[in-house]
Amino acid sequence: MASRLVAIESADDPRIAEFRDIRERDLTGRQNRFIAEGTVVLRMLAEASHSGSFTTEKVLLLRSRVDGVAPILERLPIEVPVYVAEAEVLDRIVGFHLHRGVLALGRREVAEVDLVDRLSERSLVLVGCGISNHDNAGSMFRNAAAFKADAIFLDETSCDPLYRKALRVSVGSVLSVPYQRKGTGLDILTRLAANGFAIWTLSPRGETDIRAIPPAGRMALVVGTEGEGLPPVVLERFNSARIPQSEGLDSLNVATATGIALFAMASAVKRI
Repeated sequence: MASRLVAIESADDPRIAEFRDIRERDLTGRQNRFIAEGTVVLRMLAEASHSGSFTTEKVLLLRSRVDGVAPILERLPIEVPVYVAEAEVLDRIVGFHLHRGVLALGRREVAEVDLVDRLSERSLVLVGCGISNHDNAGSMFRNAAAFKADAIFLDETSCDPLYRKALRVSVGSVLSVPYQRKGTGLDILTRLAANGFAIWTLSPRGETDIRAIPPAGRMALVVGTEGEGLPPVVLERFNSARIPQSEGLDSLNVATATGIALFAMASAVKRI
């Protein structure tokens, strides 16, 4: 292990340029590359690298964290460089105090086959329209992983889930739950419906109690951004469901609502 480590003595070292000032300059949207932060996310990235969905390009560690993540590093290809730095140098590199001391540069390998075509005949998927909050996006992936959703579809106005904060909030689930981000919400739902998915939009004014949704082989739960919610064209075209709640409360946080609704739908189709 020691022979694999490369010491970084200066924050200006060009070998770690991608990690510099990561709070202000996230790599999201640049050739599908992203910053993974923390031990748990690094472990998920290492596992995802074996599936071929993601690649680890390099790792940057606080020297005192090396022994703790050694088992994870052993799962990475030997050609992946592992850079180490003392706390003072690491903080200058990233631009703030990084108490976790674990960073990696990853790259998503985009599949040529459309995600819809890869789903089985029994599938539960989550669709997000206009999800702009990175915390909510990360929580949605964590919920999807917890309740065994098969995939997540995000419209083109939603934030990139590989943004560092979203990835961290998801506890690495962005790296394990298949997802696709493109097109309009209506485009996504039309394609899913054409492929046999029962579409259920979630709204405080939904017609059906979430607990009363009839099971189906293929089901899609659709959520929108807080405040505006889902576009009228989507709500008018597809079935709508609601989560019963106290009177006088406008709505639940989209992350919380997604967890409750996925639990109900997963239970209906015996996924959990």
